[in-house]
Amino acid sequence: MAPGEGASGRHLFLIDGSGYIFRAFHALPMLTRPDGTPVNAVMGFTTMLAKLIEDTGAHRLAVIFDSARTSFRNEIYPAYKAQRPDPPPELVPQFGLIREAVRAFNVPCIELQGFEADDLIASYARAALTIGDTVTVVSSDKDLMQLVRPGLDLLDPMKNRRIGPAEVVEKFGVPPDKVVDVQALMGDSVDNVPGVPGIGQKTAAELIQTYGDLDTLLARAAEIKQPKRRENLIEYRELALVSRDLVRLRDDIDLPVPLDGLEKHPPDRAALEAFLRTQGFRGLLAKLGFGGAASTAPSSAPAPAAAGESAAQAASAPAMPASVMAEYELVQDLAALDRWIAVATAQGLVAVDTETTSLDSQLAELVGVSLATAAGRACYIPLAHVGAAATPLDPDAGRPVQIQLEAALARLRPLLADPAVLKVGHNLKYDMAVLERYGVTVTPWDDTMLLSYVLGAGLHGHGMDELAERHLGYKTISYKEVTGSGKSQISFAEVALDKALAYAAEDADITLRLHTLLKPGLVRDRVTNLYEAIERPLIPVVVGMERQGVRVDPDRLRRLSQEFATRLAELEGEIHRLAGHPFAVGSPKQLGKVLFEEQKLPPPKVGKSGDYSTDSSVLEPLAEQGHELPARVLDWRQLAKLKSTYTDALVQQINPRTGRIHTSFALAATATGRLSSTDPNLQNIPVRTEEGRKIRACFIADPGHVLMSADYSQIELRVLADIADIDTLKTAFRDGIDIHAMTASQVFGVPIEGMDPMIRRKAKAINFGIIYGISGFGLARQLGIAQGEAQAFIRAYFERFPGIRAYMDRMKEEARANGYVSTLFGRRVHLRGIQDRVASIRAFAERQAINAPIQGTAADIVKRAMLRLPPALAAAGLSARMVLQVHDELLFEVPEAEVAATSTLVRQVMEAAATLSVPLVADAGTGASWAEAH
Repeated sequence: MAPGEGASGRHLFLIDGSGYIFRAFHALPMLTRPDGTPVNAVMGFTTMLAKLIEDTGAHRLAVIFDSARTSFRNEIYPAYKAQRPDPPPELVPQFGLIREAVRAFNVPCIELQGFEADDLIASYARAALTIGDTVTVVSSDKDLMQLVRPGLDLLDPMKNRRIGPAEVVEKFGVPPDKVVDVQALMGDSVDNVPGVPGIGQKTAAELIQTYGDLDTLLARAAEIKQPKRRENLIEYRELALVSRDLVRLRDDIDLPVPLDGLEKHPPDRAALEAFLRTQGFRGLLAKLGFGGAASTAPSSAPAPAAAGESAAQAASAPAMPASVMAEYELVQDLAALDRWIAVATAQGLVAVDTETTSLDSQLAELVGVSLATAAGRACYIPLAHVGAAATPLDPDAGRPVQIQLEAALARLRPLLADPAVLKVGHNLKYDMAVLERYGVTVTPWDDTMLLSYVLGAGLHGHGMDELAERHLGYKTISYKEVTGSGKSQISFAEVALDKALAYAAEDADITLRLHTLLKPGLVRDRVTNLYEAIERPLIPVVVGMERQGVRVDPDRLRRLSQEFATRLAELEGEIHRLAGHPFAVGSPKQLGKVLFEEQKLPPPKVGKSGDYSTDSSVLEPLAEQGHELPARVLDWRQLAKLKSTYTDALVQQINPRTGRIHTSFALAATATGRLSSTDPNLQNIPVRTEEGRKIRACFIADPGHVLMSADYSQIELRVLADIADIDTLKTAFRDGIDIHAMTASQVFGVPIEGMDPMIRRKAKAINFGIIYGISGFGLARQLGIAQGEAQAFIRAYFERFPGIRAYMDRMKEEARANGYVSTLFGRRVHLRGIQDRVASIRAFAERQAINAPIQGTAADIVKRAMLRLPPALAAAGLSARMVLQVHDELLFEVPEAEVAATSTLVRQVMEAAATLSVPLVADAGTGASWAEAH
């Protein structure tokens, strides 16, 4: 789709030079000139520019660059792009060479101090459209999509794909003129645009579609029905407006070079030939018609050959942009597969990805495997695709040509288990779990998701699509582009092979490129040991835990669900009685009317729509004041959530093959290093409530076995005592003194002997609250006391333990200086909001700075224990299996005859997982169910 022809008949091409430099650098293998100067980005950029000049009907042409790291946007928001890393040292010398190349082609090279390239592009585009020119912006940058309109589109040179209004709607869910408003709401972690917390792209698009524009939305924010969304839009209104100023491009800049100065002219052939010969670009010299002997070609470091190509050929071939370099092969016979395996084996490195029928690794069937051996060199091996004409009676009808599954796996098994070949994957836990079910072992391995995680926890997500766009400037093919969505969605086994090749090979290709980019960061950030000793080896441990799963009693769950339903009906009856009439308890609007108009309880602020907020932050204070109706509503909500999330849902999530529940543990989801549990989330089952215990009682052991729960005693307080170096706390832990009673004695001046349990409870709340940076207001609500009294408790605490205040101040300073804090094991937890102008965001980041080293160190210790336990159990001849991890608790299924030995060993290993200045203590309990064990 090309833009419509402008009235003038002229066509202006504006090349986003700064954006393309980074894409070319990351897309191509490292190349160097004979003198050692890196030139891979120069090669990619020069090739693109030559092709563009030759293939397009440009009348005017310019390459636009950023002039500096800062712009006028940093005056609006100092943290804008503040967290972006410095360019790789191999790229820095190429910036000047690329500008030299542009000038050799006789193309204007434009930049302007204080403005970004995008602003210059917007200003030139507006000026050209005004005089009737057609404009093409050569870029795939999402920030430039706001410019798309009749007569102006974008061209992604790497994919040779034009981006017009339809593509913008596909990307953002709104037309181009609404993109700025969507970006203002969703923010941008790459550029550190704050946006509105809790609002992602999909929600932002829905809001703008509903309200028309950002100003109208903010003016009518009180009408939003979702409480948290409404509150955030109101609270962060100014942040949304600032974000809009950051993402909106300036199109009114005085043009540094007039439009007439952009007329296309032939290149300066003498200068161009000299430049190309100096760089050693033999292929381009020949392509552009320059004869004579060429200089030595750039050397690759290394550029592995594609299947069937010699290493010498690969090294001497000119590097090309990804659109040309992406040489993807569909492998449909064993001979071709053998060639790829030979290349991978020879170079000792291969990226691997699987395509399957399900996101559930315990149910997924293998459909195909993709391999990548170099940037742009990848293949897809279809194994179980079905034909379009397949039917239940004739499943092989129209089946495409592909290698028989077991024949392919027989070839792949030795490669994937070869200790001399490093396998690279993204979220390799999933692929390893699937392949394991087919008798395939993957070792040794690297995982680009985990590489990104240890380098950027807290900064951004770690999915491949996001990382490709962030680090490579590349938009990957989405899953729904090949399978469809909704009712028309097909399984990957039904995807045509040409589409499957493009999607699957790209995944392996991008994974390998990300590996090349991210792996050196381990040394730079001093997190090599964290990755190699904790995160990477944890993958097979978690795979084993997921595979083992945990047994549940479905009949007991159903009975409990009915019990909860009965209790919900009773609670609803009580609520109706207290209200004086029936109403929909689950309706915030009806509940607000009952509470604040009929019952005359102190109301929160009312929006323009007349609706009251009835979320927990409103109801909990009312319940604490003794108002029975909001207290019963809170009980009803909690029970309804437990019923829907657990007693109803868990029965449906029992694996039909194993009769067990196999939760999935996310390895890169939390900033502090904790694992998180999904599908189902078994980490959020309440521990101390009766309902939570009843749910845990449904988790049972196999016949002849028991469940054993082993957890650390007060691990976060012990870590605090160590890293804050609090002598009083360290002595108490060493001497086995009740830490909460000791704190109460120190703060409140009462003897430990005969202490009132209420006093100890207050000290316990302070001890744990301090770790999370609790305020006087928060402690007052937790203890049900006056805020002044709570504040006095906190002051007394800090007076008695001044080292804790010093630790907190030190962590906040460290976070402000570095943008991150670290655990004892070197994990960096990045804090995006630590320099934010909005006080509430900054305060939240400061609380994170206090807690993250403690929680993160505790998480690292638990992971170290998880790594040591399986080999320790095996060495002792014990057959216990780890089935769950819930923060500082590990759950095992243990043969009844091995309980005593297993308990002793597990506690020993857990207590030796780290050496602190205070002892680690682990407790273990057993029972027929999880509730009995813990």
